[in-house]
Amino acid sequence: MRFTAKDIANITGSELIGPSDLVCETISIDTRRKPLSTNELFIALKGAKSNGHAYISNAIENGIRLFLVEFLPEILPFGCCFIKTDNTLLALQKLAGYHRQQFQIPVIGITGSNGKTIIKEWLYQLLSTSKHVCASPNSYNSQIGVALSVLQLEPTHEIAIFEAGISTRMEMDQLQAMIRPNIGILSNIGTAHDEGFDSMQEKLNEKLKLFTNNCTLIYCMDQKLVHETIQKNKCSTITWTNLKFNKDIADYYFNIERLNEFTHIQISEYEIKIPFSDQASIENFCHCLACILHLNISITSIISNFNNLKSLNNRLEIKKGINGNTIINDSYSNDLISLELALQFQSQNNLLKQNKILILSDLLQSHQDKVNLYLQVAECVHRNEINQLIGIGKDIGEYAEYFQLENKIFYNDTETFLKSFQFNAWFNHSILLKGARLFAFERIDRALQQKAHQTILEINLNAFIHNLNYFRKKINSNTKIMVMVKAFAYGSGNIEIASLLQQQNIDYLAVAFADEGVELRQAGIRLPIMVMNTSTEAFDQMHDYQLEPEIFSFRILDQWLDFIEKKETLKIPAIHIKLDTGMHRLGFETDDIPKLISILKQKNIQVSTIFSHLVASDNPDFDDFTQIQTQLFYQMAEQIKSEIQQDSILHLANSNGISRHPSTHFDMVRLGIGLYGIGNDTAEQKQLQLAGQLSTIISQIKEIPSGDTIGYNRQGKAFHDMRIATLPIGYADGFSRLLSNGKGQVYINGKQAKVVGNVCMDMCMVDITDIACAEGDKVIIYENISQLQSLASSSQTIIYEILTNISARVKRVYVNL
Repeated sequence: MRFTAKDIANITGSELIGPSDLVCETISIDTRRKPLSTNELFIALKGAKSNGHAYISNAIENGIRLFLVEFLPEILPFGCCFIKTDNTLLALQKLAGYHRQQFQIPVIGITGSNGKTIIKEWLYQLLSTSKHVCASPNSYNSQIGVALSVLQLEPTHEIAIFEAGISTRMEMDQLQAMIRPNIGILSNIGTAHDEGFDSMQEKLNEKLKLFTNNCTLIYCMDQKLVHETIQKNKCSTITWTNLKFNKDIADYYFNIERLNEFTHIQISEYEIKIPFSDQASIENFCHCLACILHLNISITSIISNFNNLKSLNNRLEIKKGINGNTIINDSYSNDLISLELALQFQSQNNLLKQNKILILSDLLQSHQDKVNLYLQVAECVHRNEINQLIGIGKDIGEYAEYFQLENKIFYNDTETFLKSFQFNAWFNHSILLKGARLFAFERIDRALQQKAHQTILEINLNAFIHNLNYFRKKINSNTKIMVMVKAFAYGSGNIEIASLLQQQNIDYLAVAFADEGVELRQAGIRLPIMVMNTSTEAFDQMHDYQLEPEIFSFRILDQWLDFIEKKETLKIPAIHIKLDTGMHRLGFETDDIPKLISILKQKNIQVSTIFSHLVASDNPDFDDFTQIQTQLFYQMAEQIKSEIQQDSILHLANSNGISRHPSTHFDMVRLGIGLYGIGNDTAEQKQLQLAGQLSTIISQIKEIPSGDTIGYNRQGKAFHDMRIATLPIGYADGFSRLLSNGKGQVYINGKQAKVVGNVCMDMCMVDITDIACAEGDKVIIYENISQLQSLASSSQTIIYEILTNISARVKRVYVNL
């Protein structure tokens, strides 16, 4: 990609201000990373709570001189060029659409409800052995992601694969204009994003808009609604089936036989073996196979690749490693674009300022000149300030001199590295694993991981962002957001979640105790932090770490004033005034307000916010009381503000208040349980994504004869011959003892398994008599809201307690899908 500023202005129909000969070779929408080159275009995009125009000065400091904007800075910097347009996103999409039209190669467009990314990645794996392929990085299928993907097309590419995702009507038109596929794949139509459409038919019709303008569509004709709709449209199609009664009318019939962990697929004279047996993987592979046949690529030439296909995590994972190291595993994709993205992610999440280590394998990008490829890789590594490089593979070792690092070492293969490297030499480092699947970097991942609990809380960082954006849409653009990260961020990990929120430009964080705030400050969190349980013992910490106390009584206020009078510093944290409007837990009451005002005026102390707590914002039975609280709060808060003459922020709404009571929003809202994916009602719950999944494994399986007992105090009784599985999770991990004796259940291979006997401190036993499973199999404690609610109900408690009771010894794994 190479455009002059004048080219961009002409293509997008924009106004050009500044040197017209500046060149664009790369595009940036985020100033948190260093530019990929001196010829970079920064596009100031506007989002729900973030405006790229606010970061133009940052971009200039990073050396960028070319900008696509909707409005100009007050002072135009010398040497910079601004391309002014009405809508920067539409301009970006026009530029991508123009760029796409310069290529006459096969372009595959993929859409559907599920499987888009897997189909794209498998096609990339299969085709890149013989073709130079351009593919969307990770899950770049949005309005922005598709544009950035299409702009990666280069003259050397022989085929392109792009995925397109939509969540509501009228979104596919823009994606189609950029991708313009001549080959299409419709994965399937399911319930994902149902809330954005009136019906399944409407959703299907919207997705089919991708396949217009002489596109040949590949799809499974066994989906009745899909087949009937496409037949009415009368577009060019390639159909496949695995049903014998459709054999004679489909273009391809795949005879499928599942054998344990493998599947055999017979087509014509070919018998193909793939290392999967689940229905979703088989369907995804059949789409790939139909596409390969349509492209007239010899099955014989790539048949050996089929058995080497790897199940895709579709995610980047963050884990705690040995010796205080942080492990970032992004072996999901292996190309230059995804390397750059992973290195940026490592830098953005390196709050502890750890030394950055990169373990990198050969980049298996066929048909690209290796000299040029590894020059770009070396520049990418240098630009992202990697402290140590471990290269694995013959290719990367051949170009070792390109990497200008003092600390670098190269190995021919993963086996040699694992045998010779001393992992205990690394302490408190950030280690990024970026390897092609051929190199089996999962072995390195296991070697570096903390040898901790086999019970895992997997935390989906993208779910947090999705939920945050859901609530952002419910409030005014000027309304600030405070997020509760107390109680270890509801069990999710306070540092990791606070880091994510800082990246998302949240306005405030709230913790329960000063120690929690200190930990965040020591981890590099710069956001304002309110401490809700203020104590005199923590005043020094709060002052030193600039933590802002909640003041809820005259006793605490007097103690704080005495404390700050003795401090010879101008850095006195602001305070937050808590009002009691009906909760009757903490806070100043109506009769206290005159005295409170008098003290605040006399001492001239900064009041950052004034707030109160809703009693029953989730309960329609008490909506009248919520309105009474709201009116009382406003009267009390406005009286304080007007008397002390400060522009203090007012906040009252919690998660349920945000959704159900717009009148409570005021200047700021406090987002708590909603961020973690717990909705106010069924309709809202469908809009949110549960951010955590708790799982463990089967440690041992036992055959129990009828009449024997199981567990402490012989509480579990075998009334018939049975099989039980012992799981490494107990009440010390947060799996309540109330779940004993059949009251609790877990999920193994899609089936429920009841708890047998008493839950132990570190283990429990479950009945697997009718479940096909083996030692080492994964066991789901909960992975969706229904299972979480059931767990809370069986434990005779609420979801809050389930989340916050998950022990710190349970391993947290952070995934970025």
